[in-house]
Amino acid sequence: MYLEHFGLKLKPFNITPNPKFIFLSKNHKEVFAHLLYGLQSRCGFIEITGEVGAGKTTVLRTLFEELGDEEFKLAFIFNPSLTAEELLLEICREVGIETGEHRGGQLFPLINEFLLAENQAGRTVVLVIDEAQNLAASVLEQIRLLSNLETETDKLIQIILVGQPELADVLNQFNLRQLNQRIAIRYHLQPMDQDDSAEYIKHRLQVAGAEDRSIFEETAITYIFKHSGGLPRLINIIADRSLLTAYSENHEVVDRTDVKKSIDEQERNVRRPKASPGFLPAAITVLLVLLVGLVTYLNLSDSTVSSVAATPAPPASTEATATAEPATPRPGLPNIPVDAIRNELATSEESATFRQAVTALSKEWHVEFLPQLPAQFKSTQFLNQLKLSGWKWTPYYGDFPAIERLDTPIMLELILPGVTGRRYLAMIGQGNGSIEIAPSIHGESVLARDSIAALYSGKAYIMWRNYLDIGYYSTLGASSPDVREIQNLLNETGRDLAITGVYDKHTVLGVTHFQAENALVQDGRVGPLTLLLLYQKSAHFNPPQLSR
Repeated sequence: MYLEHFGLKLKPFNITPNPKFIFLSKNHKEVFAHLLYGLQSRCGFIEITGEVGAGKTTVLRTLFEELGDEEFKLAFIFNPSLTAEELLLEICREVGIETGEHRGGQLFPLINEFLLAENQAGRTVVLVIDEAQNLAASVLEQIRLLSNLETETDKLIQIILVGQPELADVLNQFNLRQLNQRIAIRYHLQPMDQDDSAEYIKHRLQVAGAEDRSIFEETAITYIFKHSGGLPRLINIIADRSLLTAYSENHEVVDRTDVKKSIDEQERNVRRPKASPGFLPAAITVLLVLLVGLVTYLNLSDSTVSSVAATPAPPASTEATATAEPATPRPGLPNIPVDAIRNELATSEESATFRQAVTALSKEWHVEFLPQLPAQFKSTQFLNQLKLSGWKWTPYYGDFPAIERLDTPIMLELILPGVTGRRYLAMIGQGNGSIEIAPSIHGESVLARDSIAALYSGKAYIMWRNYLDIGYYSTLGASSPDVREIQNLLNETGRDLAITGVYDKHTVLGVTHFQAENALVQDGRVGPLTLLLLYQKSAHFNPPQLSR
């Protein structure tokens, strides 16, 4: 929307990685050098940590471009929820090993044979595992066993573990000491300093087509650095919102007031949690506040992989707010302590709770393909069939009141203290301070709302139907029959838009107002959550709701 106003050809501050915009600060160059040295010297294990949004993915992409196919073979694993067996299968898929019916321990000889062949061909196999702090202990042990594959002189596989600072704590556990002792190179990626942050902003503007890199005043850049802590992702979010604010005010350049206003607007719409002591207080506060902007980008693609989305803004209307407040529990609800609920869930297998939860969601949506799956189907089998059958599966990150406001059946991911792996609960009903769940706990399928809220980890998954197969829209001026459908759906919610089929300013404004009314991020972009709620509010569709 602001590109022409500022003389830009591309959006300069997208948070989805784009090789054109890669900028290596002093810290990024240093971690890159550590990675390259570790691989070339065949050290075996490398650990890279950094805060959310510090630029770890940028470094990895630069590394991948640097490593030639003639010398290196890459396997990139970005799903930390895999089991030990699924990890081996995923590695085989990444490097092109035919597994046939081989499973479990049978996969090791296949991988070893492949690694030996690559070694004889003069190529180094590199396994990169992102979000490694979320790996279960059993999976980390499997990774350690992989590192045992070697010749008399060389390690056959080089392993890079990439994650948030918590990864160091995970590896320091006593039961993982053998793996921890094998890590030869460790590096923690620090945020950029003020000089690099300023150059980062100007670099991205120049790549985006700006003839003058001074679109942001120096005071504005200083303010962005102060409130981002030098984290590239936060800089992108703040800078993008500031450009939009300056455009709406018809300013030729972005000044400090524009930046402050864009941050203040987000702070008014999001309940600000307390910052964790010891970690970049200013940065973490704004991260929690402005991470709502991530939904803009996550909305543009459906994935079964975790991705960082956002906590939706509180609702703009008192009616919506009322649904977010926990109601007084209805009389007669079972009084099961939270610890007792945790203990029962801990006795269930992760895969079993997944099956029971998605089966409950499938019944709510009247999914018909379940009988085609094996009785003990795996998560990958379900998700593959879900996609083939035209359903959507959207990861969601947000607080519990935000889930209640969405009012759609959802699968909650639970992390139990001292228990490896995840557990899952389907949330299929709500009302009067109670939540209907599956699987049942202690024989009860309806529990107190606050008990379920206490278990929730902050991550969930939404199954939904894109009834009209509408694409996701964010580009002003885009023209498509899908836009006509969006305009029709908006008009059903009380708008009065002309049905033009063009994603014009009136449509963007209509989308923004709809998002405000439904406590979504007000970005004017149509993505999964906006579409889901448009269908929910329409008189022509009848998607299941929690408050049925």
